Amino acid sequence: MDMTQNTNININKIEKRLLNDDITNNSKKQKVDQYIRIKRKNYAMLLSYLGKNYYGMQRNPGMATVEEHLIKALLKANLINSETFGMIQTINFQRAARTDKGVSAIRQVVSLKLPEDPCKDTINNYLPEDIRVFGIKRVTKGFNSKSQCDARTYSYTIPTYAFIPENLEQFQTTANSILIEKRLIELSIINGKPYHEYRISKEKLQRLQELLKYFEGTHKFHNYTSKVLPLDPRARRYIMNFIAEEPFTINNMEFITLKIKGQSFMLHQIRKMIAIIIGIMRNIITAKELEQTFEQQKFDIYRAPSLGLMLYFVHYEYYDKRYGSDGIHEKLDWADCEKEIIEFEKNIIYNYIIDTEIKENTMLNWLAKLNTNSFILRTNEEQNLNE
Repeated sequence: MDMTQNTNININKIEKRLLNDDITNNSKKQKVDQYIRIKRKNYAMLLSYLGKNYYGMQRNPGMATVEEHLIKALLKANLINSETFGMIQTINFQRAARTDKGVSAIRQVVSLKLPEDPCKDTINNYLPEDIRVFGIKRVTKGFNSKSQCDARTYSYTIPTYAFIPENLEQFQTTANSILIEKRLIELSIINGKPYHEYRISKEKLQRLQELLKYFEGTHKFHNYTSKVLPLDPRARRYIMNFIAEEPFTINNMEFITLKIKGQSFMLHQIRKMIAIIIGIMRNIITAKELEQTFEQQKFDIYRAPSLGLMLYFVHYEYYDKRYGSDGIHEKLDWADCEKEIIEFEKNIIYNYIIDTEIKENTMLNWLAKLNTNSFILRTNEEQNLNE
């Protein structure tokens, strides 16, 4: 091999090395540029949604959920990439509360990392009309919408005729569709008038308020969920208050909204609490039996319909006190978008609940299936067989 060939080979090696160095440097530069472009901050996002079309809030592969739609909207709005879409935990995504299938939320909060100054309107462009983002606020670096939530308030809107006492002498256990049809006919007339004309008396309203107080304080709620034993620490829940608001009338039917504020709730807990209150008001069970549900015994409790249940508010009182006036962060009271929230609550959520109740008689059909077997105290032998 002559000198010229050696020189050419050496020059080629040098050029190749320089080319590789350029590629490596460019790659590093792109990574740095990409990192700078997608530098993220921690945010709290407020959203409202009507639950009728969704299998709950939480993401569940193959199911239509609120989170799935929200995360898709974030992807389309270029606030996350495809890798983050598949592993949403990489941006510390967390929800304040889970809602079950069909349950709506007036004020739900999620925490997540997003590029600076995300636009809620851009996100809403890619969301269905029954899910809306109303506010996005900067929060502290370690903020977690679930663990830093002091309490959750749920509301349950229900026709007042649900609280009419049963005539126990004529009460029959509904075992088949014929008896249920018979019950529907019986329930549709109250004191000689159509059921929708019923108006709750002051005395019954007072009785309702008294019964709701039974749930306040710390109790073992193992009988109000599933697969939780009496001595399981998860069964202990603290209820701050449980109230009934003033009744209101829409389309000649009277409704009432019950509001319950607690630190946290378990699966189906509130719907079972509502059901047992209805059972007592209708004389199917007693207040003494309600107290027994907090003890070791095993009770089977029928669930009230999901239609009237809503996540009403998530509370960040300690966070607001600690960081809300530091000059950097805002309080998570969402007062600046309250008008929009109320409009969505009234026009989308409440309209659907009221219209569905009136058209489909959701509560009336549920009451027709309610019977003495809807609230059962199991014997020790029955408990042992089921454990």
